[in-house]
Amino acid sequence: MKMTEFLLAELDREVDRSRRAIDQIPEGKYDWKPHDRSMPFGYLVQMVATIPSWIAMIVSKDELDIAPTGESSMDREPKKTKADLTQALETTADDARSALGGTTDEHLMTPWRLKAHGGVVQAAPRFEMIQDAINHWAHHRGQMTVYLRLMGAKVPALYGPSADDQRFR
Repeated sequence: MKMTEFLLAELDREVDRSRRAIDQIPEGKYDWKPHDRSMPFGYLVQMVATIPSWIAMIVSKDELDIAPTGESSMDREPKKTKADLTQALETTADDARSALGGTTDEHLMTPWRLKAHGGVVQAAPRFEMIQDAINHWAHHRGQMTVYLRLMGAKVPALYGPSADDQRFR
């Protein structure tokens, strides 16, 4: 199996899991957070909905500076409704599928850099950075399910059954 095929299959599984989690979000809770030092729920859910864009970026660009001097290109209009978040997930997933479908395993072995303030904080082959992005996505989706539980919303089955959802797929 080619690396691109493996990553596309993994992307599709994670998109489905993220869609099921987003389906459970209660409306009107964008600013809710469980603790003063926690990120707001809406920001967290938006991250879960848009992390697939990181995959497309890793394929198409050579680096990202997460703390550039001057203005950031990472600012986005907040998505506050379930419909907007679901659409963001579908759009960013389509972009990631296109990027992976249009690249080669050889390209995925070339270096990619994550920078902050112009300095490299992580450098690795693109396929490794994509796998880290997928792991990061799963981490934040797990964090999101904790928020769902604390708000009294249902937690979907993702990697196994939950107390609210006994199916497993």
